[in-house]
Amino acid sequence: MADDSMMELSVKMMPKLSDYQTSVSLNELLWKRIKAVYDNRDAMNLTPEQSMLLQRTYDSFKRNGALLEGEARAQFKRLSAERDELTTLFGQNVLKELNTYEITLQSGDLDGLPESLVEAAAHLAKERGYDGKYLFTLSQPTYMSFMKYSSRRDLREKMYRLYMGRNLTGKYSNVDIMKCIAYVRLQIANLLGYATYADYSLCHTMAETPGNVYKLLHELRDAYIEAWKVERAELDAFVASIEDAPMTLQPWDYSFYSNKLRESKYSYDEECLRPYFELNRVIGGVFGLAENLYGVSFVQRYDLPVYHPDVKVFEVRDSDGELIGLLYADFFPRENKRSGAWMTDFKSQWVDADGKDNRPNVSIVMNFTKPTETKPSLLTPDEVSTFLHEFGHALHGLFSKVRYESLSGTNVYRDFVELPSQFNENFLSTRKFLDSFARHYVTDEPIPQEYVDKIIESTRFGAAYRCLRQLGFGLIDMAWHTITSPVDDEVAFEREACRSVALFDDVDGALISPQFGHIFSGGYAAGYYSYKWAEVLDADAFALFETNGVFDADTARRFKCCILERGGTEHPATLYRRFRGQDATIDALLRRDGIK
Repeated sequence: MADDSMMELSVKMMPKLSDYQTSVSLNELLWKRIKAVYDNRDAMNLTPEQSMLLQRTYDSFKRNGALLEGEARAQFKRLSAERDELTTLFGQNVLKELNTYEITLQSGDLDGLPESLVEAAAHLAKERGYDGKYLFTLSQPTYMSFMKYSSRRDLREKMYRLYMGRNLTGKYSNVDIMKCIAYVRLQIANLLGYATYADYSLCHTMAETPGNVYKLLHELRDAYIEAWKVERAELDAFVASIEDAPMTLQPWDYSFYSNKLRESKYSYDEECLRPYFELNRVIGGVFGLAENLYGVSFVQRYDLPVYHPDVKVFEVRDSDGELIGLLYADFFPRENKRSGAWMTDFKSQWVDADGKDNRPNVSIVMNFTKPTETKPSLLTPDEVSTFLHEFGHALHGLFSKVRYESLSGTNVYRDFVELPSQFNENFLSTRKFLDSFARHYVTDEPIPQEYVDKIIESTRFGAAYRCLRQLGFGLIDMAWHTITSPVDDEVAFEREACRSVALFDDVDGALISPQFGHIFSGGYAAGYYSYKWAEVLDADAFALFETNGVFDADTARRFKCCILERGGTEHPATLYRRFRGQDATIDALLRRDGIK
């Protein structure tokens, strides 16, 4: 909920919140008490969870300036407040500019667009007083569908330039803001004795150092770059064959032509699959996955308050009927709602001093295609994958069985937190899962076996493109957070950062950084690599399920007990070895993507 009044309020409150948080970390008497406990830890016979709590608490105070004195303390406080205010403004600018874009088209502009997208555009136009026209926004599901299906190359280019040119110039420009954020972060890191912000940020991650992050990113780049050349050559040849002439592909062409190629190779069209993925059935299928794996049940509650009429609430219980927690699900886009998808919790799990286990209230938020006057919400396989992803995060929060709230659920190292979510996505390519819920919303016929086969067969399609694209984001992030002086030319800086994984020629007026909310306002600074780090883990973990059976009860029990229930109570490498019996390598990921 981000209307103007809420945004104004958050700008006013952020300095107050920052000042309060800094006053805690710089509280001299509190720090002395924490340090006294820490210095005597070896004589206290602590449990592993207590040891982790103490270490993380001590490190948190240290990393937030507790060891600073005099003017250095005052400078840390000032820089922290400036950082928090700037990151708030960055995120607000992204949302505000996104909400300004409305593209009104006529009936002759709709060539290639699927019926569902056209109907939604007509419905939105009618709601906003543009009767007889078709209104498109830059919301993620609308943009992605338009770029994939519109046969009008000129309109795809227009949409691309609008989408990728956001927050670059004008009223909501983030250019100066992002450069200030990066420099303020560097100053904070230097003040605390670190060479770069990445050195500071990565101390409490599985990666530990910038060098280890670059090692993974470069290792994956070298493994996938040749596969991309093969993919690109095949796509170029395909485009030439259907366009009767060679064409230099641009970024606004990839989704359209790669989808055509995938249709040609696999007779696979996501729009044809939508009728088999009606949202309520998908909910049943995704919840059923957890029921099969972990023995839990979900019952919708209609009597509990929600923050918007679209939100659904589910009571989650274990096989003995004990309450696990509440799950809130917010599925549809709306004005002033952030794009994308995420999980959070309104209340985490913890055990109080009387031994009562306080169970969590968890939320998953997405932006799926809304129902219209004639059709329910029908999802693509990609949207089902998004649901599975966020639901994996939710299970991590719901299943938590720890004592201390700050270690519960998803309060784990950032490059470990995506393991449960990305692990869940693997089930979309398993026949048993799809067969459990995918039925036509009108005829109730199960999804044809040939469609199931096509979904599974096509999972490797475009794997190199997807990997290199993600590596590009990771490299941009690391570049901003390994600077040792302010950035002058943001365009040249970004171009150079991702040059080694560039997929197409540069486009003037298109830049990722000014809209890169993950790293400038979303908590992933020097951490975007964690998606690939966790992908290595999830492929390695799922390989064990494939060996033992994807619904093997014992393997699922181990995953739940070793990973999902333990939160951040031990080092994630220890938890993973306990589940898997070994450290992860990239081999399983390379096999899954058909690279090896």
